[in-house]
Amino acid sequence: MTYPWLLPALSALTGLAVGSFLNVVIHRTPRGENIAWPGSHCPDCGQPLRWYHNIPLISWIILGGKCAFCGNTISWRYPLVELLSSLLWLILFFRIGPVWHFPFVASSFSALLALTVIDFKYLAVPDSINFFALAMALIQPGFLTGMRDAAIAAGGLWLLAWLIGKAKGREAMGGADVIVAGTMAALLGLTGFFAALFISALLAIVPSLMAKDTVVPFVPFLSLGTLIVYLFEENIMHWLRHLVYG
Repeated sequence: MTYPWLLPALSALTGLAVGSFLNVVIHRTPRGENIAWPGSHCPDCGQPLRWYHNIPLISWIILGGKCAFCGNTISWRYPLVELLSSLLWLILFFRIGPVWHFPFVASSFSALLALTVIDFKYLAVPDSINFFALAMALIQPGFLTGMRDAAIAAGGLWLLAWLIGKAKGREAMGGADVIVAGTMAALLGLTGFFAALFISALLAIVPSLMAKDTVVPFVPFLSLGTLIVYLFEENIMHWLRHLVYG
């Protein structure tokens, strides 16, 4: 008897567990804290959590979004990241199937999810997570091609940012964006990278105009653009060809 739902369910559950870990990474990495020690604890009262307080999504719902010890509110970010991570692993499984490199691709996108949340909250992109995303993106068929594409995309974006910076007399783009560009190209190839870059810019236009003098983080838009192209590459490329050639 076959169970066609088993592997998708395992993917979703794995994503849920990864999302729980991502919450630790998101909370501790910008603060320079160790992500492995000490164990999970309430950020307000410092009380170590029991294992049953750490069940992804379920514990937050049962506790009513409050700490079991001090009663302070637990941010909605925790269940949201867990849910998004679970959905991410599930849709990526349906996109590429049970291939050997699926966990690495999903891990790369999970790291981009963590970078997205951190960049929104702190306007910072930790190098440790950024390089992890790149390393995971490279572990798939065509490793050397991925290395080449990542180097061209990152190098080209760095050169463009350097030239714009020289012309304007100030830094045009952070080094973190350059590393993300390498991850994008490793996942999508060069053609997909340029498509994702274009879509990311389109997605960022309205928030940038609304923000006025406020800095708008760009990594979230790069990450979303990358996911969109990865999932719908054929449709996206058809749309872009129609846009360019009519």
